[in-house]
Amino acid sequence: MHHAVNACLAPLYSVEGMHVITVEGIGNRKHGLHPIQESLANAHGSQCGFCTPGFVMSMYALLRSLKKPPTKEDIEENLAGNLCRCTGYRPIIDAFRVFARTDDALYTHGSSGLSSGEFVCPSTGKPCSCGLNLKGDKECTKTSTNEGDILKPISYSDFDGAAYTEKELIFPPELLLRKSANLCLNGLNGLKWYRPLSLQHVFDIRARYPDAKLVVGNSEVGIETRLKSFHYPVLVHVAHVPELNKLIIKDEGLEIGAAVKLSQLAKVLKMVIDQRTPFQTSSCRSILEQLKWFAGTQIKNVASVGGNICTASPISDLNPLWMAVGARFHISDCRGNTRTCGAENFFLGYRKVDLASNEILISVFLPWNSPYEFVKEFKQAHRRDDDIAIVNAGMRACLEKKDQKWMVSDASIVYGGVAAYSISACETKKFMIGNHWNKELLHGALKILEKDIVVKDDAPGGMIEFRKSLILSFFFKFFLWVSHQMDGLPLFDETVPISHLSAIKPFHHPSIMGSQDYEIVKRGTAVGAPEVHLSARLQVTGEAEYTDDVPMPPNSLHAALILSKKPHARILSIDDIAAKSSPGFTGIYYAKDVPGDNMIGPVVADEELFASEVVTCVGQVIGVVVADTHENAKQAARKVHIQYEELPAVLSIEDAVASGSFHPQTERSLRKGDVDLCFLSGQCDKIIEGEVHVGGQEHFYLEPHSTLTWTIDGGNEVHMSSSTQAPQKHQKYVAHVLGLPMSKVVCKTKRIGGGFGGKETRSAFLAAAAAVPSYLLNCPVKITLDRDIDMMITGQRHSFLGKYKVGFTNEGKILALDLEIFNNGGNSLDLSLPVLERAMFHSDNVYEIPNVKIKGKVCFTNFPSNTAFRGFGGPQGMLIAENWIQRISMELKRSPEEIREINFQKEGSVLHYGQQIEHSTLERLWNELKASCKFLDAREKVEQFNAQNRWKKRGIAIIPTKFGISFTAKFMNQAGALVQVYTDGTVLVTHGGVEMGQGLHTKVAQVAASSFNIPLSSVFISETSTDKVPNASPTAASASSDIYGAAVLDACEQIKAHMEPIASKHNFGSFAELALACYMERIDLSAHGFYKTPDIGFDWETGKGNPFKYFTCGAAFAEVEIDTLVGDFHTRQADVILDLGFSLNPAIDIGQIEGAFVQGLGWAALEELKWGDASHKWVPPGCLYTCGPGAYKIPSINDTPFKFSVSLLKDAPNPKAIHSSKAVGEPPFFLASCVFFAIKDAIIAARAEEGLTDWFPLDNPATPERIRMACFDEFTKPFIHSAFLPNLSV
Repeated sequence: MHHAVNACLAPLYSVEGMHVITVEGIGNRKHGLHPIQESLANAHGSQCGFCTPGFVMSMYALLRSLKKPPTKEDIEENLAGNLCRCTGYRPIIDAFRVFARTDDALYTHGSSGLSSGEFVCPSTGKPCSCGLNLKGDKECTKTSTNEGDILKPISYSDFDGAAYTEKELIFPPELLLRKSANLCLNGLNGLKWYRPLSLQHVFDIRARYPDAKLVVGNSEVGIETRLKSFHYPVLVHVAHVPELNKLIIKDEGLEIGAAVKLSQLAKVLKMVIDQRTPFQTSSCRSILEQLKWFAGTQIKNVASVGGNICTASPISDLNPLWMAVGARFHISDCRGNTRTCGAENFFLGYRKVDLASNEILISVFLPWNSPYEFVKEFKQAHRRDDDIAIVNAGMRACLEKKDQKWMVSDASIVYGGVAAYSISACETKKFMIGNHWNKELLHGALKILEKDIVVKDDAPGGMIEFRKSLILSFFFKFFLWVSHQMDGLPLFDETVPISHLSAIKPFHHPSIMGSQDYEIVKRGTAVGAPEVHLSARLQVTGEAEYTDDVPMPPNSLHAALILSKKPHARILSIDDIAAKSSPGFTGIYYAKDVPGDNMIGPVVADEELFASEVVTCVGQVIGVVVADTHENAKQAARKVHIQYEELPAVLSIEDAVASGSFHPQTERSLRKGDVDLCFLSGQCDKIIEGEVHVGGQEHFYLEPHSTLTWTIDGGNEVHMSSSTQAPQKHQKYVAHVLGLPMSKVVCKTKRIGGGFGGKETRSAFLAAAAAVPSYLLNCPVKITLDRDIDMMITGQRHSFLGKYKVGFTNEGKILALDLEIFNNGGNSLDLSLPVLERAMFHSDNVYEIPNVKIKGKVCFTNFPSNTAFRGFGGPQGMLIAENWIQRISMELKRSPEEIREINFQKEGSVLHYGQQIEHSTLERLWNELKASCKFLDAREKVEQFNAQNRWKKRGIAIIPTKFGISFTAKFMNQAGALVQVYTDGTVLVTHGGVEMGQGLHTKVAQVAASSFNIPLSSVFISETSTDKVPNASPTAASASSDIYGAAVLDACEQIKAHMEPIASKHNFGSFAELALACYMERIDLSAHGFYKTPDIGFDWETGKGNPFKYFTCGAAFAEVEIDTLVGDFHTRQADVILDLGFSLNPAIDIGQIEGAFVQGLGWAALEELKWGDASHKWVPPGCLYTCGPGAYKIPSINDTPFKFSVSLLKDAPNPKAIHSSKAVGEPPFFLASCVFFAIKDAIIAARAEEGLTDWFPLDNPATPERIRMACFDEFTKPFIHSAFLPNLSV
């Protein structure tokens, strides 16, 4: 069997005797790619590439473990445990769908009965022509592409003329011949690792080491040791003990060994369900369904039944079910004594179970069900897939006929996530037994449940009202479900109304389908072609190098940071004696040790590299420790003890506004017309006022911050390899803190594993921190942050508070906007002011407003400094605007789309900062989208669905955007490049931009290839380096393709001018011949190109100017469905259209749109930051609760819209950028707010059922908690009022 596992959680000792296959092992660039790798690369499924090996290996394991090709559903379920931040998942799904089973004849050497040359669509398994849509390669060729282009089915014999199954790695014969043996291995810090092969051996070890920890999959212990600093001296790996791995089907039920993996259990449950009478397997079906949402495949492949039980997590998904179904746990001790404990009595307290120190859990017995015994599982989490539960439950009811009625003979109602352990609703159970199954039972049980299961007001995790409502909602769903199962039986008259069936209809996730529509306008050999990312083949094989992959020189050291634990405090003393005696310790450095200046900052030097006297946030750097290993450095840093005198902390925007806590000189204002006069004149029929709270967002780049720094020439120069969007900032910071000239500091970046703005400025202080010990010790030092530290200290997207006052007519025409906005800057200014400024520029979105007054301020708070993130304040400004647009529509009882349309800006409109709209395509985009998504028809269908379904509602929305392209700081709009032509006709390009997955190097190489009229393969871009192109602006603001493409084009044109005299004299057969001839004539074949964006500039004194070169516009439509009882939602459809001019590379641009949309969907509806503030008192003040993937949830593959269509506007050249193209990186991000407003549209329908038709606020992200609590009904009334707003860290 082949199993995909998480490498980070699989101890090396645990795979002894196994064949370990990595991504490099199945294919590589030199010897050929595996078909999985090839398909993923060709389908544009790898952008930054950091997540790519995980996807490849998950798919590889699936294909190798099945006897026949998987279904599309198998593939998507198998990939649910993999995360990607770049692609939006659609191209990955398309790449792997070609391996799915449709027509079995495709995967054999037999005939399918199809005529020769007929194409079979992998989506339907039927003949179609979508795969024959070939792209032209002539200049200005126009065509469309959809999923058919890249979904040509891959048979087992499509690569290299031989079936790839015949070339696969076999299980090594020497391992087959080798007999397993007991193991006792030693590790660091006195760790002992045992691998017993018999139960008696397990008991012998436990007798010697009573506190030894039993391990199977390491999915819990691995987290504890890696992230929580737990230390277990003795680990006993019991995965190979036969007595613990039995799965026996008995007449009375199923016996499940404690070490049985969850994936094994799922397979056996499926088999049992197929083989046995349906009524016997109600428990099996509920457990199987819960396992589907339990975790990703990689976790279920190693996690065990017993491990999950004995961990006794209060949010275990399975323990409530074991309790509800009456499972019995078989327990044994080292003397051979055995006993049985009912699951309901096994859990004693928080992570405490009924096991003595000499006992272990042997197996679980799951009894078959009797007729009319019904078992159902429930779970609600932040994210549907691979997420821990907020509340879960297992419920069982046995019904029997008595006195011509159906009565409850037995019941069990168990909840998790509401107390320190899974608990039974005992009083509810007593009430149910003996009562008739009818509405009186339902209402009575609900009343008792309110008191039976109590969630304390200070319960960890918060969301108290939401959790209370879920307790009732789950039981209501259970009642309806049982009633529906009984429907049609004699004497049963508790029929479920048709409109209520939506509450219990099982969720079916259809296979994700995407379509892409664009034209190809080729310029020369490469520009305009949908070329594959130049690094794709390296990334799919795992050969692509990132900073942490760079080989470390001998005697290198690792750095770890000493961090503040208080949000605002004076440092009284630092005790580092224990750290200095820690294993592997080499040095420790503070502010006093900085050779140069300790004050740093990208705009204003207002933060210390190492805090000297006062700390102003949790996670502020106080010093740095270096040691021989990463783990030793972290351990030494943890041993530094600091005494503080705590000072008052500002922990929200509202606190900052109330106390006047703002960064100095950050007040900004913009004006147009006379707002005050308009409000007083009576022109406005209505005036509304309100507030919008906009949540922040974690970047969650897959590659954490990393820098390797070393000195050369005896310490005279400093070089570094860094994961950064701004190598020049690294160069500048390091030179500054070391007291060196910038000419002696070099920063190089090959590629980065995602950035999204988070590596623009906040990576530089980390490089500077590592440079201090590297310089002082004259040796290489690497710093790589762990995920939790990275999230805690490097800042996020700014949260915002917007206070608006809007005047408008009864027709919906907006006349005046008075807006005050604040952003949460954190404890240093960083880029918060330009982020605020861009938010102010975009506060009109696309709407014509005659009178505008906008004021903004940057709040100083005691959180880590917030920073750039895709959109750079623009999405926050536009979201505030769309909130009041939506409110106007409710005030006037008109659709939001109508309000938007009558207020659209036109060609020639003058914006509130003085810039004039030119070449507007907004209305064309809007109309094309409304037509393609059949908006009116969609609205009619949604209303029809909502009328027929009480507990599920659908909503739709269509949202426009206008995003300004340029850095708003004029001086940053410049770019340099170095182009070198070699005598073999190949070209080396170096420019100041960084490749972070967005395809910048690919587009720039296309520009160079077309300029020289050579193939793209003849152009190479190695890395970004400050000693090749100086003073480069960060790769940000979506402008990099524009400015670096133009700089490279300038250099190419210079070289062509040098070559022209030679070229005009001879008719050369190739570019290589021309290059050699020029060399022989001593012609300079290199050139430095330069570009500065013309016709831009803005004066904040006057509040007027042209901050942007042009605008990228677009629009998006979404349809969602929400479950009003629990707050779950899914996006049924998303259609996106953007005007990108003549795209430099439409395939890469489509990938950017899809990735930005799904990332924006996370911001709008999934990703919530929770800080220790007044709203979250269960979190320590100033601390980030959501500092890892366990608590912070980005979209997974199943959050992708079911139907995901992306179109590029045709015949819309942009005269203001290179080759008539437009920027793409940030503009699509905000379009995902259409999902947010579609959710709100669905909530409006739900509230209407309760007679609530007035406007209501909804903060983003629209998490299940916010959705559920906004859908006010009988199950939330006991706990909240109709205007209740869940807490949000802003």
